[in-house]
Amino acid sequence: MKTLRALLIDDERLARQELAALLKVFPWIEVVGEAGNATQALKLVEELKPELLFLDVEMPGRDGFSLLGALPEPRPRVIFTTAHDQFAVKAFEVEAVDYLLKPVHPKRLAAALAKLRNVEKREKVEEEGTDMNGRGEGVLAEDDRVLVREGERCWFVPVKSIRLLEAEGNHTRVHFQNERPLLYRTLTAMEARLPEKIFLRANRSQLVNVNFIETAGAWFSGSMKVALRGGPEVEFSRRQAQIFRERMSL
Repeated sequence: MKTLRALLIDDERLARQELAALLKVFPWIEVVGEAGNATQALKLVEELKPELLFLDVEMPGRDGFSLLGALPEPRPRVIFTTAHDQFAVKAFEVEAVDYLLKPVHPKRLAAALAKLRNVEKREKVEEEGTDMNGRGEGVLAEDDRVLVREGERCWFVPVKSIRLLEAEGNHTRVHFQNERPLLYRTLTAMEARLPEKIFLRANRSQLVNVNFIETAGAWFSGSMKVALRGGPEVEFSRRQAQIFRERMSL
């Protein structure tokens, strides 16, 4: 397996040191940096481009969830490491790989990293798939046609006619024409094959074809709401709204 670059984010230096020591037995995990708060972490994520975050929840200033919300999509994978068990449900709502209670036990860390390897392997298989359901390779062009299958039904769909993709757990709902089939692939895997020229993340769970945007307006706290031709309305997170404005020169 390829080496994954990891960033340790925790306001307790001793906790970071202990975790770094535990990670030394996993040669495919490379600790590239440490941060003691969210401000440092945001800077290091931009500089070091880690693929995995070991993230504490409660820190001075921004907490771990607030930090995640400030990161651009697609975000690094996340394993939470915290002394508090009451945030577990919220952690999995933001698609964390696992949630470890401190002090981190070596066996629980090994189990979390085994889960991470399984996720990586599954997405690699998906990305090497010939159709949108998991077979094919390379990035598609907007003029390409792809095979989309749901059960016994099949469609040959021009990539440029897909207006919206929505994550539903580890599956993705694809919107085109009047159809909304559910595919057994993650949104991240789908995003890797679609052309960046026309597809843009709106938020953690939605990917939009910008050519279908009819209207766009400011929403709460710097976010943005857009209306798609053929529906529905989609909310861009504050960070993604900024990227959209820069890209579309608004």
